This record gives sequence, structure tokens and C-alpha cells, in this order.
Amino acid sequence: VQLQASGGGLVQAGDSLRLSCTASGRMLSSWTVGWFRQAPGKEREFVAAISWRDGYTKYADSVKGRFTISKDSPEHTAFLQMNSLRPDDTAVYYCKATTDRPVYWNNDYVARISSWGQGTELTVSS
Repeated sequence: VQLQASGGGLVQAGDSLRLSCTASGRMLSSWTVGWFRQAPGKEREFVAAISWRDGYTKYADSVKGRFTISKDSPEHTAFLQMNSLRPDDTAVYYCKATTDRPVYWNNDYVARISSWGQGTELTVSS
């Protein structure tokens, strides 16, 4: 199953945008689906994750209260609603799925992921 991230673009600070992560097949209930991002010149970092089984979520401190991750199980799609965007949210956003619970997803978890898709680019202008 391949995951495709989409929805990025160029927005202004304070704007909102929604990213989508769509699976080519069925999202398994044992999966956690989430987002990472990589800003220019910086390391990849964790953003948010959701359990496909029970909807349990986890967020990076930098996006808490601004970003919301959700899922549409019948459509095999996860969403990242991003509000109050800031220039430091500028990055390429990648979605991934693993079998680890969201509680384990953090910046250190990046090292456990061996392959990354194309991602979708977000630019927030000031």
C-alpha cells in the first residue's frame, strides 16, 4: 500500500490549510498514520499521528492547538488541518504509516523509518 501526501501550497501567516494522506489500498486497523515535516536546512521532525483503530492522537508541542489530525476510514485518507500557520511551519510534509502506537511517535522515531515518499510542500509567507 502506498501513501500519497497532497494539499500543500503557498499561504500567508495566519491562514489555514488541510493536507491529505491517501492510501492506494486499505488502511489497516493496526496502523498508526501520521505526519512528519522537514524544513530547509533542518532535520525531519514529527508533527502528528493518529491510530487507525481508535483515533488516539499525538501532536508535537510546536503544533498543539493549531493542527488537528483526523481520519476518514471509508476513504482510506488521513487529514492534517493546519490553522494559524506561521512561517516556521514552512516545510515538506510527509505522511507515513507504521504499526507502532502514536505514543511512540516523536522526533527520535524518524530514525526508524527507512523510506520516505515524495511529500507535499507548504510555504508560509510572513
